[in-house]
Amino acid sequence: MARVIRQSRSARRALDSARVLDQVVENQLPLVARLPEGGSRVRAADFLAELVLLSQAYRHHAAGWITRRELERRGNLTMRRLSRIRRRSPLSYTQFTEQD
Repeated sequence: MARVIRQSRSARRALDSARVLDQVVENQLPLVARLPEGGSRVRAADFLAELVLLSQAYRHHAAGWITRRELERRGNLTMRRLSRIRRRSPLSYTQFTEQD
């Protein structure tokens, strides 16, 4: 019985995480659409695509299709890909202030 409750709680948490990622993507899409065609738009779209894939992984975990370990592996892979995308930007090492 306790194991079922734990899995259910884990599934709810995974679905909550997926929803948060979906909201981030949904909120950023209009901004990406307004970017001029080119590098910055492609990078932003790639970033959002990675978040969509991670959201999907959370849903797969909630459904019991992948293990917690596999979810963690996919999360780490997403972080590496996001870092790689970020390094493609000429502004990736620029620090912005509130005045910018």
